[in-house]
This record gives sequence, structure tokens and C-alpha cells, in this order.
Amino acid sequence: MAEKPSRRTLAIVVTPIVVLIAAAYVGDALTTTWANRHPLLLVLLNPRSRVLILTTNQLSPVAYYVAGTLRLLSSDPLFFLLGLWYGDAMVVWIEKRSKTFGEQIRLYEKAFTKAAYPLVFIAPNAYICLFAGAAGMPVPSFFVVNIVGTVARLYLIRWLGEAFDAPIKSVLRFFDRYRIPLLVLSVALVVYVIWSDRRQGKDEIGSMLELAEHPPEEIEPEDED
Repeated sequence: MAEKPSRRTLAIVVTPIVVLIAAAYVGDALTTTWANRHPLLLVLLNPRSRVLILTTNQLSPVAYYVAGTLRLLSSDPLFFLLGLWYGDAMVVWIEKRSKTFGEQIRLYEKAFTKAAYPLVFIAPNAYICLFAGAAGMPVPSFFVVNIVGTVARLYLIRWLGEAFDAPIKSVLRFFDRYRIPLLVLSVALVVYVIWSDRRQGKDEIGSMLELAEHPPEEIEPEDED
């Protein structure tokens, strides 16, 4: 585990994570409106697989791979650093506060100890990257496996987009036909999700802001049964 950062350094890492989470929320709200009209901007906001498959056929290979790769990789080094700095204390912190992985994070951690490199290759989400840092995975190895896996994922989605071009076009036409009602519904759903998460005290933005204010330096790792 590396030397713990100062509060200022931690804030420098956490701030872009908060921005990226907020951008993903905006992308969720605008998916039905921008998928056909502003596909590149939508990918830069939110690179979820459903967004990538909706937009891939509308983007040139260069735009698709560059934007998709940069956006998918944007938060990975940041979570890797958090894991590297705080080790298992950070895993405990995420376990208690993450809506997505809170109850299952120990299962993912055990899987990671058995198949670290395949997991970084296949599913380099934020928490897998955090495990990689906490486990002390060499930085060059992490970046090589992460980048190669990300490009492979983009290639697979590109291939699926070409194979299902007609159904994707039908979905995009539906989005255009009901653009305003779908926009209202999408915004309402995103607002509800944010409100519901905040009510439970496990919203991602709030958790990251709390991390910057109260880093997990004092957390003792929990004993395993």
C-alpha cells in the first residue's frame, strides 16, 4: 500500500470522479434525445454499453474508438489510486456506502484474488480497478490489461452494432418520434434514482464527496470469517 495522500491530493482525485458520475447521470437523461442527434457527445457523457451500441453505427471508427476508449478509461486510474493508497480500508469504505456493490463487494474481492488479470480485462469497472490498486497490481500491467480489454469490448460492441443495424435504427426512429415525452420520462427517472439513492444515504456523488471530506484512514479492515 502506497503512502496516503494529503487532503488536497485526495480532493484532486475525487473531483473528476464526481464530475464523471454527474456526466453519466446527464447522459442517462439525454440518451433517448441525443442517441440519434448527438451520438459523440452522448458517448463522452455516458459510455454505458447500451449507449455505445445505439451510437456506434453513427460514428466513424476513429471517433468511436477514441471517444469510447478515453471515456471508458477516464475513471479507472483514479479508482486504482484510491485502492493503492488505502488498501483494504478503502474496500471496507466502499462496502458500507456503495449502492451497487455494497452487499456483494466481498464476493467480487474473493473472485479478484483468483482471477485478477482476467477481471481487469473483461470487466474493468470502478471497483475492479480499486481492487487492482488495493492488491498492489503493477501499474504497467494494470494499464496494459485495462486498455487492451477496453478496446476489445469496444470492438465487440461495434461488431454487434453492425450485426443488429436494422433493429438499432428502429429504436432510434422510435426515440425521434416520441422525443419530448421520452425526454421528460428519462429526466424524471434519473431525478427519482438520485433522490432515492440520497434518501438511502448511498448515492455515488454523495459518497465521493464524503470520501474527500473524511478519508478512510482510520478504518480498520474487518476480520474475515
